[in-house]
Amino acid sequence: MVKYSLKTTRLRTLLMLMLAVSFTACVPPARFKALQSESLTCSEERDMLKATLEKLSVEQRETAARLASAEQKLARAGKDTLKLREEVNRLTRQHELLKNDYSDLHEAQQALAQGSETEIRRLMSELIAARKDLQQRENELEKLSADLTTRKTDLDRVQQELETRNARLSELEQALNQQQQTLSSLRKKVSDALLGFENQGLTITQKNGKVYVSLEEKLLFKSGSATVDSKGVSALKNLARVLEQNPDINVTIEGHTDDVQVLAGSAYKDNWDLSVLRATSIVRILLEGSSINPQRLTTAGRSQYQPVDPGKTPEARQKNRRTEIILSPRLDTLYELIQE
Repeated sequence: MVKYSLKTTRLRTLLMLMLAVSFTACVPPARFKALQSESLTCSEERDMLKATLEKLSVEQRETAARLASAEQKLARAGKDTLKLREEVNRLTRQHELLKNDYSDLHEAQQALAQGSETEIRRLMSELIAARKDLQQRENELEKLSADLTTRKTDLDRVQQELETRNARLSELEQALNQQQQTLSSLRKKVSDALLGFENQGLTITQKNGKVYVSLEEKLLFKSGSATVDSKGVSALKNLARVLEQNPDINVTIEGHTDDVQVLAGSAYKDNWDLSVLRATSIVRILLEGSSINPQRLTTAGRSQYQPVDPGKTPEARQKNRRTEIILSPRLDTLYELIQE
């Protein structure tokens, strides 16, 4: 009876393997090419988002530099304005002194009207010279007043630009802080949803403005298979509930293999094929029975070319056989601020 049961079990296992091979062998070339195209698109979008974040960081530093420059110009303008005011006050005092001198000369002219003609001519010359000097001083005073008005206008314009830049910088900082808070909250929700799996091949990290959920092969697949086992399905269903509650999060699923090529004659052409099909299997589980918009999901196969451990040991290869689910918040608000 035991031998009969063992034979029955072996026959069932063989039948299941034949069905799996038949199923995976039916993938048409056009579908494979489409998956390759999606992989390239995902890579380009990742690079674009990375470049955008780097550009945003550079612009933030440039804005801070321009802000510091504007503050320096404002300080210099304030010092120049103070000097101009002091010069105006000095010329005003000189103007009053010249007016007094002119008044004295005029009185002396009247007193000496009956005196010597030579003395009168001398006094007249001094009076004319005093008038010219007074006019010149008044012209200088008017010019300095005009310069002071121009400097004040420039100072007001710089102040307004400074306030505008400060407001825009504040908006950018608020948007970045909001994004960081969103990521931190998302990471906590994912950790809570996958509690209990972290010691079974699951790690959750936050970097580069994204949350990375890394699942080792042993949590999802059997070696050389693209079919998710029951334990992995349970973890993915928990994650799907979090994604349903956060519709503004885009999701990229990346399949990774080690550097050992698939066996000749297996259901997969190569490691590229295996990594893409694993990512696609996970997408189907996330969408099955959920309200997640499929447009939010992107799959990619990385094959063996992005290892976390370049070593050739069994431990290193085990780390590299993984699936990464990358959660990215939408950057529409930051893009709008940059365009403004």
